[in-house]
Amino acid sequence: MLSDETQLLSVLYSYKGEYLSERFLSEYLNVSPEVVKKYAENLKNEGYSVESSPDYGFRLNSYKNILTKKEVSKGLQTRQFGRKLLHFFEVTSTNRIAHQIASQFEGTHGTVVVAESQTGGKGRMGRRWFSPRGGLWFSLILQPTISPSNVHRLTHIAGIAVAKTIQRYGINARIKWPNDVLIRGKKVCGILTEVNTKPDSVVNVVIGIGINANINISTLPDELQNGAISLMEELGERIDRTHLFRETLLELEETYRRFEKDAPHIMDEWKNLSDTIGREVIIQSPSERIEGKAIGISASGALIVRTHNATIKRVFAGDCLYTEVH
Repeated sequence: MLSDETQLLSVLYSYKGEYLSERFLSEYLNVSPEVVKKYAENLKNEGYSVESSPDYGFRLNSYKNILTKKEVSKGLQTRQFGRKLLHFFEVTSTNRIAHQIASQFEGTHGTVVVAESQTGGKGRMGRRWFSPRGGLWFSLILQPTISPSNVHRLTHIAGIAVAKTIQRYGINARIKWPNDVLIRGKKVCGILTEVNTKPDSVVNVVIGIGINANINISTLPDELQNGAISLMEELGERIDRTHLFRETLLELEETYRRFEKDAPHIMDEWKNLSDTIGREVIIQSPSERIEGKAIGISASGALIVRTHNATIKRVFAGDCLYTEVH
């Protein structure tokens, strides 16, 4: 069931620019006319092209800010990524839908699922990922010819692509191991890579990417606000999400192709964008707790940590905490 404001956006979109009366919308949403006006104003403030008329009601006069296949494909320069695109106004999780598609259909490599909002988005370790309207929430399906032990490199690829896309806006985006993109030390993007494998091969991979685009961070839960940032707040103005989406997909495709040609070399790109190398860290891996200094990334994608007793550790997965402030 869509939230009321998202229902309003969806019904306005479905009528393709026609005015819908305040009374009709009030009855459709089962709210008062005053609440309809409030919802419409909120959508307008979020960058959607909602137009109101005292005589006719409300309509969408542009679909530019809605990430449908028709809008995204107009300027999309990829060969494959995003050419098959499914758009939803609201879902529990784009990753969940992407997994369903990948399991039921052939030839899904490069397929993308995108939503205006998610009600059950998640990050690593099952943590909840808040995904309100205004962000860029999507999942990419891949069918890579790599071994299961190398799947973690796809998270690095996604981080490189997102960081480089954001840098085109004049922002110094950096990557925090293993799956975050930061601006001035605050999280602007999270990446969740999930894999479906056979004993010795990868069937498919779903990479979920969430970017805080046009989000007011003060609307997030209190415990997340200090560590989060949005592109809108960093730039002081709303960005064109459709353009951001196209550019991210293009960078993802180009980075993935470089990875296919020269997998070890791609880690040099990650290293150049890293916010983690050189930091004092605590890594809580599935099997141990490691404290020391992050000194590099291996060709296979492991974070290299020199512990306080000078032991060298290579870590492929875990939570990373910085123990000093730069």
